[in-house]
Amino acid sequence: MEQGRLSRRDFLRTTTLCAGATLGVPAILIASQQPKVFRIALIGCGGRGRGAVNDALEAGKILGVEVRVVAVADYFPERALQAGKQFGVPPERCFGGPTAYQGVMESEAEIVLMAAPPLFRPVHFEAAVKAGKHVFMEKPVAVDPPGCRRMLAAGEEATKKGLVVVAGTQRRHDWNYRLTHQAVAVEGALGRLYAGRVSWCGGHAFARGPIRPQRPEDLVRTWQNWQSLSGDHIVEQHVHNIDIANWFCGHPPLSAVGFGGRARRPAGDMYDFFSVDFDYGDGVHIHSMCRQVAGCWNWVGQEFVYERGRTSGSDYPKPQNSPIPKDLPQAKSPYIQEHVDLLYAILKGQPLNETRSVTEATAAAVLGRTAAYTGRQVFWAEIVEDPKKNPELYNLTLKPTAEDFERGTVEIPEEGVVPRPGVAVG
Repeated sequence: MEQGRLSRRDFLRTTTLCAGATLGVPAILIASQQPKVFRIALIGCGGRGRGAVNDALEAGKILGVEVRVVAVADYFPERALQAGKQFGVPPERCFGGPTAYQGVMESEAEIVLMAAPPLFRPVHFEAAVKAGKHVFMEKPVAVDPPGCRRMLAAGEEATKKGLVVVAGTQRRHDWNYRLTHQAVAVEGALGRLYAGRVSWCGGHAFARGPIRPQRPEDLVRTWQNWQSLSGDHIVEQHVHNIDIANWFCGHPPLSAVGFGGRARRPAGDMYDFFSVDFDYGDGVHIHSMCRQVAGCWNWVGQEFVYERGRTSGSDYPKPQNSPIPKDLPQAKSPYIQEHVDLLYAILKGQPLNETRSVTEATAAAVLGRTAAYTGRQVFWAEIVEDPKKNPELYNLTLKPTAEDFERGTVEIPEEGVVPRPGVAVG
């Protein structure tokens, strides 16, 4: 039997033993002869959504509980039906269209997995919290400042309701990252943080020719190419690394300055590259860079420079005190660990709400994107905290909105047109 994994036969056998002789079984499983059944539902039946379901099913096996898919939803009805067939969900529980998520909220699901395009996350999350559902949600969780603030407000409501919320920022569930963070950022093993850099520089991604969208569904089907649906790749992809910067700095950045541009991308309305200086205060600056251009130098990762050394965020797993519960099983990947942690928290009745951390990472990425789009220094307070400081940025809303898709009022963005900072001279 693999470490942390428990078959049902082993589960039933060990429950007959005394609690002091658990044979490696998580203590949480010893109390009951029958494994609990978790009913889950999925919103967003693309590859990442179906992958999340598989990860949740695997997490159930590790914890010795049954995970059952009871409903699925997707903008495209045919994709919902395909996912339903894959996971044994009857057609009447496969919901399609821009309001498909509402069917999931009315289902018997206790946990909702969210993997629709980021534009829709605030609407879906608000509905899940209102319905009293636990949530796993993919990153990022918004595309603009109002969306980020909606997420923070819904997250506070989730806490009041005692809901468990886990985000798809999987590095926070990787044990090497957790142990390194404890040693370096919490216990101060390397002394004071001086500076750092975070990067997601990779090759070309997504559409290889013009999309020429005509209908709303054309945008949804190619959402990774559009600012308003993905947030641009600094938000959709690089959010992972920015999240680690926030985590190791202990808070989001105070401000950002940056630049970017479009040189090679043939589709959509996004930049190809960004370079952003995040000011975290107290003299600490983190350089963020991301690029999606073929044939260039690539690096995905982090590096933080401290008084007595440096770390990638995962290469110093030597804390004096581990933050990981002794009875928490370790999964074979952080993607599965996310769901182990979610189910574990529910089973133990322990609070776990990652809404703020993933939203702050999303908002920091939005901060950097806005600085690059405008060519200005943009402050955290301007987009998150103070509506009077800069109303234009505080209320900046990318369009079309999620509500436009529900109401049928989508205006198709012009392909190839991107923000141009500064002013013309001459």
